[in-house]
Amino acid sequence: MSDHGDGIPGRSLTVVSAGLMICAGLMVLLGGVLLCETGSVVYGQTAGSSADEGVRVVRPAVVHEAGQLGPGWARTKVNMAIFRHSAVDSFADRQVAGWYDGEGRVCLAERRLGADVWRVRVTELRGHAADAHNVISLAFDGAGELHVSWDHHGHPLRYVRIPAGADLRPGSQLSMVGQRESRVTYPEFYRLPDGDLLFFYRDGASGAGNVVLNRYRLSRAGETGGWQRVQDNLIDGEGQRNSYWQVAVDGAGVIHLSWVWRETPDVVTNHDLCYARSGDGGLTWTDSAGRRLAVPITAANAEYALRIPVGSELANQTSMAVDGSGRPVIATFWRGAVGEVPQYRLVFLTESGWRVSQVGQRTLDFERRGSGTKRPPVSRPLVLLESVAGSRRCVVLFRDQELGGGIVAAVASDYERGPWEFHRLTDAVGQADPLVDFSIWRQQSQVHLLSQMTGQGDGERQESVEPTQVRLLEWRVAWPSVR
Repeated sequence: MSDHGDGIPGRSLTVVSAGLMICAGLMVLLGGVLLCETGSVVYGQTAGSSADEGVRVVRPAVVHEAGQLGPGWARTKVNMAIFRHSAVDSFADRQVAGWYDGEGRVCLAERRLGADVWRVRVTELRGHAADAHNVISLAFDGAGELHVSWDHHGHPLRYVRIPAGADLRPGSQLSMVGQRESRVTYPEFYRLPDGDLLFFYRDGASGAGNVVLNRYRLSRAGETGGWQRVQDNLIDGEGQRNSYWQVAVDGAGVIHLSWVWRETPDVVTNHDLCYARSGDGGLTWTDSAGRRLAVPITAANAEYALRIPVGSELANQTSMAVDGSGRPVIATFWRGAVGEVPQYRLVFLTESGWRVSQVGQRTLDFERRGSGTKRPPVSRPLVLLESVAGSRRCVVLFRDQELGGGIVAAVASDYERGPWEFHRLTDAVGQADPLVDFSIWRQQSQVHLLSQMTGQGDGERQESVEPTQVRLLEWRVAWPSVR
C-alpha cells in the first residue's frame, strides 16, 4: 500500500553524550568536562574545582529504542513542541504517534504495545509545518476511537476522528460544536477517567485571546454521544491579555488548570502563575481552597499561586501534574532576580499554601524577547508524578544546552526536598521539547518519549535542517534511593 510503511524495529541504547567517549576505570578532563569512572559526566566543573550541592551530575541512561517511525519535518520544532497534547497516546494494547513529514503531511504510526514494529500511514491531511504553532494533537477516547486536530495558529478548526479498525485512515473533517471555531490555536485533548475527552483551545490571538473548553461524551445506554460546549470563555483576557495554560486531570477526574498571563505578543510580558480546579468536568471552578470562582476567570478574580513580575523570563505553556494525594505540581522556569540565571522550578500546593522548589542549578544565562517561537538554550520542562497515594516521586524532563542539548530526566524521590539525580535519555535534539505518552505513564510509570532532532529559528524563522528520524524511546525510571 503506497501510503503505508514499516518503522525500523527497536534496539537498546546507552546514551552518554554526543562526541564524548567514557572509558571505564579512567578519569580524564576533556574540554573542561570531567569524565568520571562511573560513566557520569559532570558539567560546569573542571578538574580540581569543588562541586557544590547544585552541580548537576548527568548519568548515562539505558533506553530502549522501540522503533524509528519515519522522517519528520525538522526546519521548525512543530513536531516537538510541548503543547502537543498529545503527540503519542495509548489505549488498551494500541499506541499511536503523529508527526509532519518533510512535505507537511500528517503521518500516523501505530504499534501493539510491547512490539517494536510500527505501521505507518502517510495521510492526505496537510499542515503549515513552517510555523511551530501548527502542531498535531491526538488522543484516544474510552471507546478506542482516535481524535486528531492539527494546523492551527488562529485558523479554523481542523479535526477528524478515526474509528478503531479503520487502518489509521482519517475520515472527513468535522466541526465540534460549530461556534468559536474560526480562530483556533493550541488544540489539546485530555481523557477523563470515564473515557470522555476534554478539548481545550485558544480562541483569538496572542495578547488578546480566551480559553474555550469542549467535552466529547461517549455514547451510552439511552444517550447519544458527541461534542458539547462546556465553556465559551473559561479564562478571559478582556481584550488586554491572554492566558497560556497547562492542564492535568487526576485519577478522580478533577481538572487542574494553571496559567501565566501575557500582556502583549512579546514574551517579555509573561507574568504571574494562576490556578483553578473543577470537580464537575469544567462546569464550575474553584480556587485551591475550594472557593467558587466566577467564570470567565479574569486577572481580577484569579487565584495567584505565585506573583512573578514581567521581565522574569517566565516560561509559558509548560506542564503540570498531580500526585497521588491530589496535590498539583507545576513545572516552569524563570529568573529569580535581576542578574540571576533562569532556573527550572516546581510550584506545588501544600496544606499551608503554595511553595517553590528548584530542580538543580543552571549557570548558562539567556534572554528572550519579541513575538513568535523563541529558541532559548533550554526547553520547557515536562513534569511526571507517581499517582500512588503518599508518593512524592517526580520526573522532570528537559533539554539544556549546558548539559549537551539532549533530553535529560531529573529524578527525585521527593519533589519538595530532592535531592535530584540527572539521566541523559538522548543525544542532542536541537530545539525539541520533551514529549511523552501520558497514558503509559499513568498505567506503568514508564517514560515513552517521542524524540526527534529539530531546528527552530527565532520568530517563526526556519532553519536549514533536512527531515530527521522520529523515534519512540522507552525508559524505566531509575528512582534514587531514599536518603
